[in-house]
Amino acid sequence: MGTGSYTSSDWNHLRGKKGLTTDSNFDKVFVNRDTLSLYDSRRVQLRESRDSAESPNSTPIIIGFDATASMGYLAKELAVNSLNNTIMSLYENQIVSDPHILCSAIGDCKSDRSPLQVTQFEADIRIIEQLTDLFLEGGGGGNGGESYNLLWYFAARHTQSDCYEKRQKKGFLFTIGDDQCHKDLSIVEIRNVFNDQTQYSLSNEELLRMVREKYHVFHIHIETGHYDDQQIVSAWKKLLPGYATTIHKHDICYLSFLITAIMAVTNGADVNQTLKQMDQSVAERIARSMALIHVEHQSKCTISF
Repeated sequence: MGTGSYTSSDWNHLRGKKGLTTDSNFDKVFVNRDTLSLYDSRRVQLRESRDSAESPNSTPIIIGFDATASMGYLAKELAVNSLNNTIMSLYENQIVSDPHILCSAIGDCKSDRSPLQVTQFEADIRIIEQLTDLFLEGGGGGNGGESYNLLWYFAARHTQSDCYEKRQKKGFLFTIGDDQCHKDLSIVEIRNVFNDQTQYSLSNEELLRMVREKYHVFHIHIETGHYDDQQIVSAWKKLLPGYATTIHKHDICYLSFLITAIMAVTNGADVNQTLKQMDQSVAERIARSMALIHVEHQSKCTISF
């Protein structure tokens, strides 16, 4: 629901208690070996981001990451570095008001037992506590895609926020992974993953129209140097023109800077000024990524920080 507030001392305490470091073994960071019912999309009717005394102008933010076999390093990076860095930057730079963050582990609904898990919208250290509660199945079907579109459906049909309902403002939704997105969700897939009854399948274009009523939707493709990287990037650019970008696997430590820069530009900041406010070394690593982002109000410009 989004009560409480995030502090660096809480992060330091959690990091010490769980041993969250870059050297931590993956199995020590994510200890659960099955999906907990409270995060299972089949059992979640609704996730809410509501205003409170601590968060009077809440902003819902959904961060969904590919949890299939090739992407274990991404989940670990989020848990030990990027998620904390993202949260601290949002507060310190006042990029959005009162962030409420929901994390999601995304798999493949054509093959996985638990293709979608979702935490609560939280405003305090529970953001990372719940992230590390997720079961990382490590599946994926080797079938030319993953089910990133499950998160679009969930956000459109199973989330509510005061940000949208009271203020008619959109939240933010990010998916992050290294594969293409399956082209649609079938009636059977929707029933199996959400226990929802629908009359027809939903194409990605229909799903995006639905979710974009309430969220700015972005995808960050992780480049791995694999032979089909460019094919995957081209597919994402076609599906989400101006809202899909890339970051190399070797630059994954800069992920938090990319996420917060995208949010800042979406909220009206100048892209070059946003990059200038960062350390030069950081700005240089994400400049190419930001050059691919062209949100609705933003005129195309040359990156020249």
